Amino acid sequence: MNAPLPAPIKAVIFDMDGLLLDTEGIYTEVTQLIADRYGRTFDWSMKQNTIGLGAYELASYIVQAVGLPMSPEKFLQERTPLMNARFPQAAAMAGAQALVRHLSAHGVPIAVGTSSSRHYFELKTTLHRDWFCLFDAIVTADDPQVGAAKPAPDIFLVAAQRLGVTPAECLVFEDSPFGITAAKAAGMYAVAIPDPAMPQEKFLHADGRLLSLEAFDLARWGLPAYR
Repeated sequence: MNAPLPAPIKAVIFDMDGLLLDTEGIYTEVTQLIADRYGRTFDWSMKQNTIGLGAYELASYIVQAVGLPMSPEKFLQERTPLMNARFPQAAAMAGAQALVRHLSAHGVPIAVGTSSSRHYFELKTTLHRDWFCLFDAIVTADDPQVGAAKPAPDIFLVAAQRLGVTPAECLVFEDSPFGITAAKAAGMYAVAIPDPAMPQEKFLHADGRLLSLEAFDLARWGLPAYR
């Protein structure tokens, strides 16, 4: 991103799982607990294909890939109590709180665009209410205005609308290929901050790739720099 941006960045939209909050490990643990009940294994070769998917799409993939003797609906039912017990302890990802507070303090409109349901959003943010309250908009997969979860662009388009900006004025942070696809389909800029084990070729459609939010160069994107 050395060339001037066609349109200035006026708003920033954040994915949540694996980007703002360290929840991907919880999803992995819970899925393996269920797989254990049936003598099955859930490994990274499968996990990498689920990051960023909506709940039903994720459940459908896992049931087939792991070979679980159940429907996607039954899988979601079995994992609910396990996740309800674990999500309230989710920790923040490196640099997340600092960047959110910085953008908010400088009047940059910010939103969360997540494939999580509102119920799980509330659980995951239990320890982080003080900085999640700074977001100007929260768009979850079960929002009435969202027709389809990622990789469809709906979540991000709704977020831009609520922030009062055009898609071309938005920068999205994502950790999954599906999320990057959704952001680009929405006509937005997208920076990937994936799990280091994710193959680089899965993010060729991103406008940049970073190791963490701490490495984000605000000035390079025309945003107020840290002082």
